[in-house]
Amino acid sequence: MTNQNIPPGKLHMVDLQGQYAAIRPEIDAALAEVVQSAQFIGGPRVAAFARHLENYLNVRHVIPCANGTDALQIALMALGLEPGDEVILPAFTYVATAEVVALLKLTPVMVDVHPDDFNIDVGEVRKKITPRTRAIVPVHLFGQCADMEPLMQLAKDHGLFVVEDNAQAIGASYRYSDGTSKKAGTIGHIGCTSFFPSKNLGCYGDGGAMMTMDDTLADGLRTIANHGQGSVRYYHDVVGVNSRLDALQAAILDVKLNYLDRYADARRRAAAHYDSAFEGVDALIRPVRNPHSDHVFHQYTLRVCDGRRDALKEFLDQRGIPCAIYYPVPLYRQKAYAPKGGFESLPVTEQLCREVISLPMHTELTPAQMDYIAGQVIHFLNRGQ
Repeated sequence: MTNQNIPPGKLHMVDLQGQYAAIRPEIDAALAEVVQSAQFIGGPRVAAFARHLENYLNVRHVIPCANGTDALQIALMALGLEPGDEVILPAFTYVATAEVVALLKLTPVMVDVHPDDFNIDVGEVRKKITPRTRAIVPVHLFGQCADMEPLMQLAKDHGLFVVEDNAQAIGASYRYSDGTSKKAGTIGHIGCTSFFPSKNLGCYGDGGAMMTMDDTLADGLRTIANHGQGSVRYYHDVVGVNSRLDALQAAILDVKLNYLDRYADARRRAAAHYDSAFEGVDALIRPVRNPHSDHVFHQYTLRVCDGRRDALKEFLDQRGIPCAIYYPVPLYRQKAYAPKGGFESLPVTEQLCREVISLPMHTELTPAQMDYIAGQVIHFLNRGQ
């Protein structure tokens, strides 16, 4: 490793400025084209991006929308669920996954995750299915696919819908037992993603999209996202919402889509560099790569197993090293979602909430930066021995 005691300039959790600088001429030209056209809502740039993303994902329909949370909400609305219907989701995830379920007056049923990849445990899903269960929302957390083959079989056996929360794993591929593969977000009945700036494919504001192979579901998603209006203007067939990806964001995403695989390769190289630096550090568990999925490393998330995770975060904060805890509290312990009659404590989720910490992960990381970050983590852990 290079000198790990000298801070290599300002560190970023996500370096959007550096990423922009590398493709600035293309981004600026795309934005100028939209401004000159004055077609800011809808229009050819949004349609072109949707078509290009369909080709990349090998999916029949991509329906852009305003953000990833809207994508999840619209997806559940399109399934025709009724208030009180149960939706199974992981307890270890961002609040948006449960938020949209509650907003629609559905019942969120939270299950535990695997300790290695942090994704939903299909065995735990099976235990929670009841006659009221209508859908499952797996989350492809931190850049790696949940185990979709057995989950889809379970859903088929019980007549359930599957909505993939793919906000963190766009570009990842899931490998089936027969050797075939599909892109994350294209396996369930509907896939949802976010284009928040820090995502692997991020715009310069808010944005999102839904993906499906089902023509009927696609029509429903488009209608709901457009105020419930179908093909005839000012005729509203269902209660909908107003959720649009604007043309400026679509233009940015269309440029960055061409770099998505290169961005994923850069993230994998960064993760491998971190892995090498942390090899043999007993207090840490490094990210696992599952055989059924690529890993596109939206986050590089360690587990700190000696009870000093919070102290490590404070130590890194004091040294100007960005880090984050995704997530410190299980969803079922959040005040907004805690069941009135008490909740079942899920052991893996509880443990992960005590142990996980995410280090800087982005396309512009340099070996010197990673050496410094890893060196400081190791220095802290050795200090207590």
